[in-house]
Amino acid sequence: MFKRIARTLSTEFGGSFGEKSLRRVVQFSIAFADEQIVVSLLRQLSWTHFIALIPLSDPLKRDFYAQMASTEGWSVRMLRQRIDSMLYERTALSSQPEQTIANELSALRRNQQLSPGLVLRDPYVLDFLGLKDCWDEQQLEGAILGEMQGFLLELGAGFSFVARQKRIQIDDDDFHLDLLFYNRRLRRLVAVELKIGDFKPAYKGQMELYLRWLDRYEREEGEEAPLGIILCTGKKAGQIELLELDRSGIHVAEYLTSLPSREVLKQRLQAATERARQRMELTAEDIDP
Repeated sequence: MFKRIARTLSTEFGGSFGEKSLRRVVQFSIAFADEQIVVSLLRQLSWTHFIALIPLSDPLKRDFYAQMASTEGWSVRMLRQRIDSMLYERTALSSQPEQTIANELSALRRNQQLSPGLVLRDPYVLDFLGLKDCWDEQQLEGAILGEMQGFLLELGAGFSFVARQKRIQIDDDDFHLDLLFYNRRLRRLVAVELKIGDFKPAYKGQMELYLRWLDRYEREEGEEAPLGIILCTGKKAGQIELLELDRSGIHVAEYLTSLPSREVLKQRLQAATERARQRMELTAEDIDP
């Protein structure tokens, strides 16, 4: 059928109506059935962007990449890189219920407003740092500072660097926050602590202290409460769940200094998402009478 229609159209209108092009048009009409959404996306995205998005079978995943590419002005190359690195699966949002994901994407489409769930990731891929074998936290921090552009790209949209080893003086004690950023899209400070090894519960108290100090002394009028990111090479889901870190504005994430194969990363992210959804189902059962 496509061959016959392509021949007819090519004869009448020229050679741009090939069979492959017609198939893509049909796939596009199925994948992007909502005309209003398409009209809003066409302001920022080219046909080549849509060709990269069409193969994504999950509507929520496809909508995520489309809205983020439009909001952040991704090139086609960057869009494909984000898809290849499984950015959607690495966002905090992807482990939420489907309705929650749909609501946040709808808010992004209407207001161009990013939520922490769209920005925060796990794991962060820091393969550009060039770290080999063993390293300590100071070397990790130095590598990040040396490759700040790459680190900011991996953090996500709207991040700008504020300080390294931010001095926090409380009573007669001095503390030093590893890295401090500001995210203009979230309108809040973001504190980052770098750790070697697995996450430890004591890290929560340390980050809470930093966030409360930042909230009291560094937060400007109109800004949201500061967020904290603790980057570790490993973490245990049970401890994270019991500590209820989200209530304190703390996000614990692993970081990878080398990018595993797509299949290994996919399996790892699927397992993490399944654990998160099981926890949410158990929580919902506890709430229901």
